[in-house]
Amino acid sequence: MKPIKIICLALTAIFLINIESGALASNKTYHVSVNGSDAGDGTSSKPFKTISAASKVAMPGDVITVHEGIYREQIAPPRGGNSDAERITYQAAAGEKVDIRGSEIIKGWKKLENDTWVVKIPNSFFGKFNPYSDLIRGDWFSNKGREHHTGCVYLNGDWLMEAAKQEKVMNSADPANPLWYGKVEGETTTIWAQFIKADPNQGQVEINVRQTVFYPDKPFVSYITVRGFTMQQAATNWAPPTAEQMGLIGTHWSKGWIIENNIVQYSKCVGIALGKYGDEWNNNNTESAEGYVGTINRALANGWSKEKIGSHIVRKNTVAFCEQSGVVGSMGCAFSIVEGNTIHDIHVRQLFTGAEMAGIKFHGAVDVQIRNNHIYRTCLGIWLDWMAQGVQVKNNLLNDNEIDIFLEVDHGPMLISNNIMLSKTSLLMNSSGAAFVHNIFGGTMEVIPYDSRLTPYHKPHSTEVAALHDNPGGDINFINNLFVSNGNARQYDKALLQVRFSGNIYTKGTNQAVAEDLAKRFDGLTNSQKTKLLVRQEMNALNKQDFDPAAKLIAEKDGIYLDITLDKSWLTEQKRDLVTSELLGKVIVPDLPFENVDGSAVRVDTDYFGKKRNPSNPAPGPIETWKNGEQKIKVWPKK
Repeated sequence: MKPIKIICLALTAIFLINIESGALASNKTYHVSVNGSDAGDGTSSKPFKTISAASKVAMPGDVITVHEGIYREQIAPPRGGNSDAERITYQAAAGEKVDIRGSEIIKGWKKLENDTWVVKIPNSFFGKFNPYSDLIRGDWFSNKGREHHTGCVYLNGDWLMEAAKQEKVMNSADPANPLWYGKVEGETTTIWAQFIKADPNQGQVEINVRQTVFYPDKPFVSYITVRGFTMQQAATNWAPPTAEQMGLIGTHWSKGWIIENNIVQYSKCVGIALGKYGDEWNNNNTESAEGYVGTINRALANGWSKEKIGSHIVRKNTVAFCEQSGVVGSMGCAFSIVEGNTIHDIHVRQLFTGAEMAGIKFHGAVDVQIRNNHIYRTCLGIWLDWMAQGVQVKNNLLNDNEIDIFLEVDHGPMLISNNIMLSKTSLLMNSSGAAFVHNIFGGTMEVIPYDSRLTPYHKPHSTEVAALHDNPGGDINFINNLFVSNGNARQYDKALLQVRFSGNIYTKGTNQAVAEDLAKRFDGLTNSQKTKLLVRQEMNALNKQDFDPAAKLIAEKDGIYLDITLDKSWLTEQKRDLVTSELLGKVIVPDLPFENVDGSAVRVDTDYFGKKRNPSNPAPGPIETWKNGEQKIKVWPKK
């Protein structure tokens, strides 16, 4: 063979390999329009009709711009970008409303009795996936004694609830909770639904037909941006930490996605998934602490490292109406930033339950930053379960949740600072190694003194497991917090490890830690026993039981305001320290200091709004600058 021919063949092979891997950046912009054609070339004059068609040709550096309209498709991007600077971007055209749905419109309803209607759909309509035969299932899932399907029925954009039995749908409807029921048999799917004072053939009735809206069908599809869409109505299944975690939109075990400025809503289980890949161990003898340790070891062998997995950015999205989690991630969330999001109405119907429900539910939140979010009307606002090491939860507004923050079997270090927590229960604690700094606590705390499960901690700023350890309660710092309403840290009287309270203010109805009855507890104790008690004592506290801040949130047209009464003399009556890595020291189990994710020292010198604190005597609570007396402070959206 001639040398020139050999060179040409070699270059052709390299080109084809690069095309397949997406290694050649074309830096093109492809257009998609509901009036386009997939036979087009994606130019502005000949746009594609589907986003999926554009995804098949887009290469690293390319942009897919989608124009106004409703797109009913499941997008599985075949490739990602090469780096943060050379990513593939999917975006809604500026100023245009783009809605991507996992549903289809259904007509042909026939009225039966009461407000109940019925429709029969050929099973061929659904193709390979029929949500009305697909049962919700998985590790740590509880069906409450009945079946639940991933399908759903929507009337004019709002969803109906699935009934446990067909006869329930035949009864008179509850206007607040209309029902549907589905049955798949032979070649037909039959759906019964309650449409109260509405003709479903005149209104818009949609049903779930796709499992996801935007989700790669393989792992390691990295460096993708998804921006500016409304994405809704997906038949997602339960997403436990041991199995593949599909969301309405999900990253599927990859690195470097940016999901921003989207509305993600009406997912049967999960809105945004930053989590785990699937394998033969999916929901297969893994529902235990030991089972999850095995899952972690397999994940490490399958690339769980900062170089390959995580480092996603989820920002300025609205995530709502999901019955498991708004944002979920098992290990794939590591090194990520979740900021500026509004997350609400998560697991509010509670037809099924389990152990994975929250506004944000992460396992393996190594060096994760959760900041500047508003989370409300959820079962749990933020739940960090296993391996939350180096995490920072700061500057968030949490209200009207059953519990605001749950830290479960983590060893730290974990920094929770500048948060406003005004739900009935502020904290559920099953962990050590946390520092709560400059927060408002408006709810009670529930503390589990000891958990025998052996859970991992890591080498600094790494996914590499250093060792396993059980979970004694304590090793907690409460510094410069403001306790209002039912705020109460008294359960830490029974902590096994040391707990430090300093610079906190307690107002009417709240309780100091152990200072009130400390003297009685000293009787008959040795000096070493007294020393152990003293490190749990509230130091430098202001106990203002005759003062009621009457803290509450008020919703107005331009945002949410904190209505609170404060006494400006507190700023000088009590001397507080600026919180730094040096002040916090090291956490006990992993023997690590509190650091920023880049390894630099922590310095809590800004407040909830990002304004500078007084370094010589910072104000207690999340807000540095006060007026005297009653005041209304706009806390969402932030300026």
